[in-house]
Amino acid sequence: MANAVKLFRDQSFSALKRDCIQGRTLFEDPCFPANTESLFYTGSAPGEIEWRRPQELCESPRLFVDGISSHDLNQGELGNCWFLAAASCIATRDGLWQKVIPDWREQDWDPKRPEKYGGIFCFRFWRFTEWTEVVVDDRLPTMGGDLLYCHSTSRQEFWSALLEKAYAKLSGCYEALSGGNVGDALLDFTGAVVETLDVKPEDSVETSGEGFKLGDHLLTTFDQGGLISCSSHLKPSAEMQDLGLNTQHSYSVTGLRRVPLTAGTLAGSGPGPDTQLMVRMRNPWGNSEWIGPWSDASKEWNKVSKHERKKMGIVVRNDGEFWMTFDDWCKYFTKVIICFLVNTSRLSLRKTWEQAMFGGAWTRHTNPLLHRAGGCTNHIETFLHNPQVGDIEVQGFSRAVPKLRIHRREGKGEMLMIGFSIFRVERNREYRLHTYPERVEGSRYADTRSVFLRTVLSAGRYLIIPTTFLADIEAPFLLRVFTDTVSGCRELTLDKPKVTCWNIMYRYPRMATHVHLHGAMDLLKQRTSGADPYAVIKCEFGRVRTAVFEDTLNPQFDTKAIFYRRNPKFPVIIQVWDRNIFWDRLLGEITLEAAPSDTAQRQVLELQRKDKRGGGGEAPSRIEVTITSSLDLMTL
Repeated sequence: MANAVKLFRDQSFSALKRDCIQGRTLFEDPCFPANTESLFYTGSAPGEIEWRRPQELCESPRLFVDGISSHDLNQGELGNCWFLAAASCIATRDGLWQKVIPDWREQDWDPKRPEKYGGIFCFRFWRFTEWTEVVVDDRLPTMGGDLLYCHSTSRQEFWSALLEKAYAKLSGCYEALSGGNVGDALLDFTGAVVETLDVKPEDSVETSGEGFKLGDHLLTTFDQGGLISCSSHLKPSAEMQDLGLNTQHSYSVTGLRRVPLTAGTLAGSGPGPDTQLMVRMRNPWGNSEWIGPWSDASKEWNKVSKHERKKMGIVVRNDGEFWMTFDDWCKYFTKVIICFLVNTSRLSLRKTWEQAMFGGAWTRHTNPLLHRAGGCTNHIETFLHNPQVGDIEVQGFSRAVPKLRIHRREGKGEMLMIGFSIFRVERNREYRLHTYPERVEGSRYADTRSVFLRTVLSAGRYLIIPTTFLADIEAPFLLRVFTDTVSGCRELTLDKPKVTCWNIMYRYPRMATHVHLHGAMDLLKQRTSGADPYAVIKCEFGRVRTAVFEDTLNPQFDTKAIFYRRNPKFPVIIQVWDRNIFWDRLLGEITLEAAPSDTAQRQVLELQRKDKRGGGGEAPSRIEVTITSSLDLMTL
């Protein structure tokens, strides 16, 4: 992984630490100094702040005390519960936090070798396709002798405070962490895919099937190493307060399990009558727990055996962590954020996803053909000026997870509202869209660093247009597309074919003609076995072949093609073939005249078969074709 790490502000941890040790000095970070600018961009200090090193706050500081856990993160005087909820999640997964805190044993204090300590630490966050290493010194903001912001339950433990400082440096200052999205932090900690789901009270009703579906999805995700956070956006109420829950506040989910109950006990949200689906959560405040049914000292725990309670680690302690039933969780929490790790390794036996990735930018330009900041579909005149990421090929029905991400504005809490649309385009499209094709899916626009969509696409070629909500906004972006089959991902940059010596000699293409072959057709009704038909669309020097429909006499065609024609008078030819291991057999052919440039031609065509083995009295097969000559290339 070292070769893939980018140095933030070109600061090398190993080089800086070596210089400090050789010079017997403690590191002072010039890129994130101990002053007010590192704390605020608009706010001011609530009192006198002192920057102190850990050894000035306790006798024997350590990076970790008794390992790492979600209990090591307690929120301070900063509204960053979202960040702490995400950090609590990764603290439960060794393989994840060890990527964020690399070589943690080497970074820790060594009481036996104090001369090896340089007052410098490094952390890694996933940013725009690569891990970024952030270096910080160990000077932390304090007030009245206590850490001002994130702190551990143990006064000797400092990994959480230093992690928060590194993330604040990456974001511009501490205040930039006040208010944010758990999904953004989870993505920065893992580089994985983050999904946000709405939770409704009826999701807990098992008789509807939705409760078990959602609960099973969360349980499977958690068991497979995924991370989960949740929040409530209900209106503040006396009921919520009496139950110990906070609205507009993020919690980390630290456990999910179906708990076996003792005989004769009723249960819910499970596949059987003797289990109860339970959710364990932690409040980043380090206190303020759920005090409803199944809280720490609740009598409901008598329904669970002592052995099971011990396995679950049930303790009566106001540490911010608590259990509640899935039914109650659905009642009081409205959003759940799921971070699931995507296995894209080509060497893995459990590989489930293919990843295609593209990094681009929205940019302004006075030339409309070079302008790449067109805004959302509300801006109908400029939407197609946005970057167009195409060449995404889907074979058969395929799961697809497009994810769009932008950089957070450094040092500010503002976000851009972003989203994307997915269009189905011609199988042979090489140039940018200038007319609107069929839109099949799209994300919601949100003022977060990333938006996400999970969908299923049928066979074909697709194009994604990522946009900001407003037009004329400049920003870089990263688009990742995960599919369960191999696909592509590249930006379409050319508006039309280039002028070459070849097309000067044989005329430059004048018109873009769209052909849509769709509908079903009957083949060889009198045959006793199926054929393997496919169609070929030809126009001038171009040709497009559909997928092969195996062992069927009634193929369902749905293929689009685009041809850049030098002479609009040339016909469009459609052939239907039967694939054969030795020699493909032509079943029929149609020749069509092209439509005028300003009209659409829609025809139901009869394909007279050439294969007569089934008898001569059959009705010809029928197929529907739409031809549109919609774009005069000479106008571009």
